[in-house]
Amino acid sequence: MKISRTVTATAAAVALITVVCGGCSSSTKTTTTATTSPAASPTATSTAGATSSPTATSTSTESPSPTAGATGAAVVGAATVGKFQNVLVDSQGRTLYLFEADTSPTSTCYDACATAWPPLLTTGTPTATGGADQAKITTTARKDGTSQVVYNGHPLYYFEGDTAKGDANGQESSAFGAKWYVVNVSGNKVEGD
Repeated sequence: MKISRTVTATAAAVALITVVCGGCSSSTKTTTTATTSPAASPTATSTAGATSSPTATSTSTESPSPTAGATGAAVVGAATVGKFQNVLVDSQGRTLYLFEADTSPTSTCYDACATAWPPLLTTGTPTATGGADQAKITTTARKDGTSQVVYNGHPLYYFEGDTAKGDANGQESSAFGAKWYVVNVSGNKVEGD
């Protein structure tokens, strides 16, 4: 009799989960962000038994920046990118830029600008490595509440046209009202193609 109740309870739990989640995938909108580090994918788990009630858990994590690791803290380093020596890169070797329209540590790049030039975000204290200066790294709050990495007073950005480690396709681009430059370890723009 006890086995029959367990089987019945399990079948009922499975039926309930099927009814509740049956249409979930067709009505859920998923946004994917291209990153260089793996982001957690949504997972669903369910358990049912004689002593527990059915539960459903769904977790979705979007990486705050292309370089945020398990702690969410961005890493800023230095590397040779093309002919530019000792310029700022993230932990994956992706080139970082400053925007001349940013005349303070507060970003002026939002909406379409932030799509073309994604900000380097962090959810922990950013760190310097490989020649970058920890004393020059700070953060600034963006309008959406995220935290953007700032180096020597310049908010840092990626360029969507850089698709591989060592690309600097955004160098000296004019877009969104000002020019974009790679940044040296001193925290200054680097001029010259």
